[in-house]
Amino acid sequence: MKTILRGVILKEYLTFRTLVSKMIGLTLSLGSGLPIGKEGPFVHVASVVANLLSSLVHNAHGVYSNESRSTEMLAAGCAVGVACTFSAPVGGVLFSIEVTSVYFAVRNYWRGFFAAACSATLFRLLKVWLNETEVCGLAGAVFVLLHRSMVTFLRRNGCAKRIFQKYWIIYPVLVSFLVATLTYPQGFGKFLAGDRKFSQTLKDFFSNCTWLTAGKNGTNACPEEFVETWQGYLEFDNSIFIVLACFQVTFFFLAALSSTLPIPAGIFMPVFVIGAAFGRMIGELMVLWFPEGIRGPEDLQIFPGVYAVVGAAAFCGAVTHTVSVAVIVFELTGQLLYILPVMIAVLIANAICSYLQPSIYDSIIKIKHLPFLPHIPHTSSIFHGICVRQIMVSKVKYLSRQSTYAEVKELITTMPRVKAFPVVEDTQSMILLGSVSRTSLADANR
Repeated sequence: MKTILRGVILKEYLTFRTLVSKMIGLTLSLGSGLPIGKEGPFVHVASVVANLLSSLVHNAHGVYSNESRSTEMLAAGCAVGVACTFSAPVGGVLFSIEVTSVYFAVRNYWRGFFAAACSATLFRLLKVWLNETEVCGLAGAVFVLLHRSMVTFLRRNGCAKRIFQKYWIIYPVLVSFLVATLTYPQGFGKFLAGDRKFSQTLKDFFSNCTWLTAGKNGTNACPEEFVETWQGYLEFDNSIFIVLACFQVTFFFLAALSSTLPIPAGIFMPVFVIGAAFGRMIGELMVLWFPEGIRGPEDLQIFPGVYAVVGAAAFCGAVTHTVSVAVIVFELTGQLLYILPVMIAVLIANAICSYLQPSIYDSIIKIKHLPFLPHIPHTSSIFHGICVRQIMVSKVKYLSRQSTYAEVKELITTMPRVKAFPVVEDTQSMILLGSVSRTSLADANR
């Protein structure tokens, strides 16, 4: 969506067939138990729906055929996708702007907010009707690097290319088998809370009670049965730290690996949960070191759930290079009391990861070799002085209205790597009329 909103045309990306396959694929992917999210596919699905709706009203209202209006509809669709994921309309709009757009028209804000608010309300009502119960900057840079390294290895390794391109089903089966083996509750999965879903683990991480004092007397102690899963069935004290460490390391790798699969998958939710696990571990360590508060009995008690919220926001902000994650966290938890630590953590993590690696979305764009103009920082002053004439190709092969069949055939034969050719009025005026794709010319010459 980031490239489409910048004017790049990706064929078959916003069609009804893509919508059906994406929805079926996402349902099966989430049901497989892989450590993946739904934010990315939701954004894609909402954008496809927005595109199809604008196409339906095209005949009745010609304004929707305007290219800029279509872009506005897609931008609102992106906001709807994020809002449906977290039921956070304000954060959804801000996140969609940060992730997908460089220049965002002010007139589009109300459209995005209105669509996001409606979608978030409907999504919350559906939950009621269906009765469903359901160090960060550096780590973010490492996660992006790990994901890109995995994809690069699969594309460049000769053995992997031969096997997985010829028998593409083997790779998803192998990854699914690996995830199922590691998360099996009666095996290694007992150190990963393998019998819990991501939504359940997130509730556990955000709980304000203390796991260390579970079952003991205390105003801030969790019930003993609440943390049985997080003790890994180990008999010694402080076993929760082993389980939390295993959870972070294992799902850090599995989330990056699962996101390389050719299935609809989001990256937001996995990194959000991993960051929450890291924050929870820091919070429990603080309780272990300062059981009566940092300044003694007179001080407020330490709530590990707050550390989990800060860790989730910081790690997610680092991976996605967005600050609007903080707004999503506030809407998700309903707590504005901790706005200062959350904002500071997100800004620092974002700054560190931005210095080391691109965002996960920009990394995927580079991996797929999609046409995209990256943001040039203000510190790179040398690039701001470069003009188009310094890098453009001046001797361009072109067609005119008077071009013959022989000229077209010769052009296709002599320039096999060019995908499109400019069309001008005539060789004297050289007025650009448009372009024609190589495929269209080849079909016409048959």
